[in-house]
Amino acid sequence: MVQTEADAATAAAATAPAATAVNFSMELNDEQRQMQKWVHDFAKDVIRPAAHEWDEREETPWPIIEEAAKVGIYSWEFVQNSFADPTGLMMPIVNEELFWGDAGIGLSLLGSGLAVAGIVGSGTMEQVVEWVPQCYGTPEKIQMGAFGVSEPDAGSDVSSLKSRAVYNEAKDEWTLNGTKAWITNGGIADVHVLVVSVEPELGSRGHAAFVIPPGTKGLSQGQKYQKHGIRASHTAEVVLDDCTVPGRCLLGGKEKLDARLARAREGKSSKSQAAMATFEATRPVVGSQAVGVARAAYEYALDYAKERVQFGRPIIENQSIAFKLADMKTSIDASRLLVRRAAWMAKTGQPFIAGEGSMSKLFAGETAVKVTDEAAQILGGMGFVRETPVERWRRDAKIFTIYEGTSEIQRLVIARAISGIHIK
Repeated sequence: MVQTEADAATAAAATAPAATAVNFSMELNDEQRQMQKWVHDFAKDVIRPAAHEWDEREETPWPIIEEAAKVGIYSWEFVQNSFADPTGLMMPIVNEELFWGDAGIGLSLLGSGLAVAGIVGSGTMEQVVEWVPQCYGTPEKIQMGAFGVSEPDAGSDVSSLKSRAVYNEAKDEWTLNGTKAWITNGGIADVHVLVVSVEPELGSRGHAAFVIPPGTKGLSQGQKYQKHGIRASHTAEVVLDDCTVPGRCLLGGKEKLDARLARAREGKSSKSQAAMATFEATRPVVGSQAVGVARAAYEYALDYAKERVQFGRPIIENQSIAFKLADMKTSIDASRLLVRRAAWMAKTGQPFIAGEGSMSKLFAGETAVKVTDEAAQILGGMGFVRETPVERWRRDAKIFTIYEGTSEIQRLVIARAISGIHIK
């Protein structure tokens, strides 16, 4: 009788001494499950019923934000508690549920978090304490934050930023000029966190991040974009015209910036760049948002396929439909696992040696596009009209292959990480 590898492994396991228990579990803990249910119920009861209206209006859903602030979902404390989870999973859990409700409204509720990530990623503890609470305000006085890097001529190529900040040493002030593009909450936010060039000849290594306080003269809203999807989220240009801020608004401080610029001039490596530090922290979170949209479309299509009768039987009994749903579910679960792995790695200080953060955003974003497209196909004509939410989810999904780094940029990051070669 021939012994297979599996047989040998089984025999070895049976004779081996008892191993020490391994502390590994993919099950959410009680706190995570409670948070998941609380946010899911808010998404189901408050966000979903309002989603179609605010998508049609293409306006910031202030009543929903106010309701979220009253119950504690729109607040710095909520974000702080979510980030405090030692596993790193709470933020992806929260984002998935809110975007399951609606992507546009979800981004209106979570868009301030981009500014928070910018402040936390580049700022001092004093700056975090001063500015982060002002990105949310209170239930009685709602405030917003915005984070901006992109410009009309600088999207994926952040080294091409034309906006400038010039330092006046005598007054300890910075004067900013330029135009930022595609900014969530741009122009309507109370606190803007903007990445601009302070030494253009150094390219992306000559960038710095600044907080623009509420009411600062010289900052205004430019064009408001009329978008394909996530239409309940405000997206606009931010125009800087001799916008002057105190020296304390430079995130990280002047001394740290000077040291970093000196290293860059000498050709030495820098630990991080202002924009990249924020993107690295937010990519798994964006991936979780894509998972929420994909899951919403999958669940709707599954229910529809069970109820829709053609040729005398539910259409799910046809392999062509059932296999689509099987692939959709598989891709969604795989996306969630990639997202949670990246979030856990980031929280526990594991290095992204193979571009794991980009993997999560890339795969989840492309899954959202594919799953919503397949959901529309399963619904047929009903997937093409605004009578069902699948049409909206399909429009919303496309953003996940574009913002926070396009799919092409994610592949570039991954390719460079696994090859050790500066692929262009």
